Amino acid sequence: MLILLPPSEGKAFPGDGPPLSLDSLSLPELTPARESVLTALEEVSARPLAEARTVLGLSSRQAEALPRNRELRTAATLRAADLYTGVLYDRLRLGELLAGPAAARVDTSVLIFSALWGVLRPSDTVPPYRLSMGVSLPPLGPLGAFWRAHLTETLTAVARGRLVVDCRSTAYAAAFRPGPEIAEHTVAVRVLRQTVVDGVPRRSVVSHQAKAVRGAVAHSLLTAQETPQTPGELAILLADLGYQVELTSPARGGGPQTLNVIVSG
Repeated sequence: MLILLPPSEGKAFPGDGPPLSLDSLSLPELTPARESVLTALEEVSARPLAEARTVLGLSSRQAEALPRNRELRTAATLRAADLYTGVLYDRLRLGELLAGPAAARVDTSVLIFSALWGVLRPSDTVPPYRLSMGVSLPPLGPLGAFWRAHLTETLTAVARGRLVVDCRSTAYAAAFRPGPEIAEHTVAVRVLRQTVVDGVPRRSVVSHQAKAVRGAVAHSLLTAQETPQTPGELAILLADLGYQVELTSPARGGGPQTLNVIVSG
């Protein structure tokens, strides 16, 4: 099983580990691409404040991250498991999982997407940064398309023969779209809220709460005694764990299935 996660906008700061070593990160074939994005981010972050903010899409409050972006090569690092914060990671509790007996399995079962690093495993150590996948970063262009060109072959090999549980947001899904070989074993997790209006159940897509639910689902899968091999087995396992789920087929053949997780209220 392979769980794909988005990063979080919020990040822990400061780190307490040694400076960045690109060569030590997992999936070393991505090192040249990581170096390209890192260099481009440093250069943009060194531009005049207003210009840098505009390119990176930063608010005045977020502009405090620009000095950090300029010092990424020398800044203290921390594990990706500890770097990312927010409701998804609060519910996922990666640090706790990496301290347990299944740490090695957890580390190889999770990939965290990043606009700067492409993807990270939970044990990879990097400095805090600010960069969104929705940015068009000079001279590389839109980062979703840039990373898709560099991630597709690598992640197709990583995912081959495994059930892929996709918990990413739309922006980060653009960086890797499973091809036919992988899509039939891929499940995209969607969270729906169910309410009853005049006795009629109604459902709607939720956003903020979806992050918490996806974090909880990922934690449940990583701590379960069973490892599902197919979308059907995934749905059965989550139902056994107390989730209300529905598995739906793609509108067109060959695409990922969707796993709807239903929450009330």
